[in-house]
Amino acid sequence: MSVKFRRSLLLAAGALLAVTAVAVPVVVSTASAQNVVTGSGNQPRIVGGNQASLAEHPYAVFLEDTGGNQYCGAVIVSSVAVATAAHCAKALPRTQVRVVAGRQDKRTDDGDVLAVSRIWISNTFRDPTQGDDVAVMTVRGQFSYRPVKLPDSGDAGLYAPNTEATVLGWGRVADGGDRSDYLRSGVVPVVSDADCKADYSIYDAKSMVCAGYAQGGVDACQGDSGGPLVVGDTLIGLVSFGDGCGRPGKPGVYTRVSSYADQIAEEAQPRIFG
Repeated sequence: MSVKFRRSLLLAAGALLAVTAVAVPVVVSTASAQNVVTGSGNQPRIVGGNQASLAEHPYAVFLEDTGGNQYCGAVIVSSVAVATAAHCAKALPRTQVRVVAGRQDKRTDDGDVLAVSRIWISNTFRDPTQGDDVAVMTVRGQFSYRPVKLPDSGDAGLYAPNTEATVLGWGRVADGGDRSDYLRSGVVPVVSDADCKADYSIYDAKSMVCAGYAQGGVDACQGDSGGPLVVGDTLIGLVSFGDGCGRPGKPGVYTRVSSYADQIAEEAQPRIFG
């Protein structure tokens, strides 16, 4: 089974390289550094979705390198922190990561660009297919945008099969297709644990949740990794991985945020660094 991490892999040297995991065959969708710099379309977005508004989803943000190249999504969880996928947090050294908030169109200079002062990554994370694909980045400064709501014990019903959720991101509009300049969204139904296990033998119901249509067509894609899956304004997932983008019988796999909500909230608290 070929699985794609849903980010553009940016390494410290600025090159994008193909990577194969040892335990599970994993193909990371990549592009050349030249394509990223020139914007020739090798960065990913939401497949089958529509243009979205930051007025409705002010907590949606993206990650870029110091050259201004967007490579992942993220979501504001406090006035000083964002949550994202662990594999996004590990893609670049902390000093080379910037969090861009309030910028609906990547071609503009709207919003805020904040450096990262601290990164927390689950210490049990190995790769997305093994779960625990979650991280929290603390920024230098503060966000002026409303954070997302984290799920609590009363929100278990948000994970019920067929619950309509919204995924947000700036990634590819098709598997291997062009990148999006605008924030996009797609509505996808939550998939039952049993059905997701049938689609992905590596599925772990404690750390993952699936969402998508049986016939495919709407999905996150490369470049959307770390971005939010929300029901209303409650965060239930972070884009993690999938088999292609929008394929029939292959829903998107997300980090199950309810399993990490307490840890995310704790790591997102303002801290005083001496």
